[in-house]
Amino acid sequence: MKKEPFVTLEQVKEIAAQYPTPFYVYDEKGIRENVKALKEAFSWNKGYKEFFAVKATPNPYLVNILQEYGCGCDCSSMTELMFAKAVNCQPGDVMFSSNDTPDVEFKYCDEIGGIINLDDITHIDHVEKTLGKIPKTISCRYNPGGVFTIANNIMDNPGDAKYGMTTEQIFEAFRILKEKGAEEFGIHAFLVSNTITNEYYPMLAKLMFELAVKLQQETGAHIKFVNLSGGIGIPYRPTDTPNDIKIIGEGVRKAFEEVLVPAGMGDVAIYTELGRYMMGPYGAVVTQAIHEKHIHKEYIGVDACAVNLMRPAMYGAYHHITVLGKEDAECDHKYDVTGSLCENNDKFAIDRMLPKIDMGDYLVIHDAGAHGYAMGYNYNGKLKCAEILLKEDGSYQLIRRAETPADYFRTFDCFPIYEKLIQK
Repeated sequence: MKKEPFVTLEQVKEIAAQYPTPFYVYDEKGIRENVKALKEAFSWNKGYKEFFAVKATPNPYLVNILQEYGCGCDCSSMTELMFAKAVNCQPGDVMFSSNDTPDVEFKYCDEIGGIINLDDITHIDHVEKTLGKIPKTISCRYNPGGVFTIANNIMDNPGDAKYGMTTEQIFEAFRILKEKGAEEFGIHAFLVSNTITNEYYPMLAKLMFELAVKLQQETGAHIKFVNLSGGIGIPYRPTDTPNDIKIIGEGVRKAFEEVLVPAGMGDVAIYTELGRYMMGPYGAVVTQAIHEKHIHKEYIGVDACAVNLMRPAMYGAYHHITVLGKEDAECDHKYDVTGSLCENNDKFAIDRMLPKIDMGDYLVIHDAGAHGYAMGYNYNGKLKCAEILLKEDGSYQLIRRAETPADYFRTFDCFPIYEKLIQK
């Protein structure tokens, strides 16, 4: 597939005149079309609900768009729970899938009407002690252990993951929770990250549906929902084949009708907690070439760095790069595209074939809409950039301002030098 930016050179120049690079830009049209396609793919299930993984892109303007289509929030921390409340999530709109959870976070989740998704059987006592009860609706996270394979290919190794309960533990947890007053149950599993295969969700669904049947039959617990979590990925490379959400939804439906319906469990709701799939392709980093260096290799230095997008530095992740205005030019120059951090892994691309880059060129770093801005930090005293929403009518809106030195120094307000710092 050809990687084409959703923003034009003319639009970038207009935005940059008001909000200097680097900045994130998000595609409202793409976000809306994608969430509509997701809902349609699972429309066969009356109780279907997407709980957007807030950790991927915690921006209220973007989450508000998803809420227009009935999406809730998947949260993993106190701050994310506070975020969900601030964007007006109602009882039942929040899934709290956390681990190593402080008791105070269980309490706050319950106060705002969120659904607690227990990561471990030992957390039952913490919840009961903190709340003075067990919620009537509760979920448990499952980890089958071993390796997860698709068509004889190892996709991931749940046995090495810190998350979830073993098979024996989840049965015991259901019995304990039922005895303590729980009335409606959910099960959850996240076994593979960023898959670009249509087979993962249907295979996971079949595994989870079979577990749900056994749990209901052996413990008497009423299974209200099965949460398939995330794992549907996006095509970062032009050579990757995108997932087909229609095929995925149909595969889950077939497993549902083969396993749950004959067991008299056709009323079970399907939940998802997608993040990367919902936002990844619809956000990009826009940065400008400001330096070139000719030593043992050819380097292009841009005004963004790993503070703005750390996935390439942290994981060696591939993000496609388009040089705006040179989309059709021959990619006959080999570059390392770098940022200015005092770390040699601060590179957005290594030995990447690109058109000749001139100083002042604008570069679009694709597929940064999830786990992009959210993973930023302030190493080297670098400041996080602005976020811009490119609206459906072609206009744009600032949805998060860039950080300033005053923001960076804000937590030093307990020191006498604070006033001097923010004055400079």
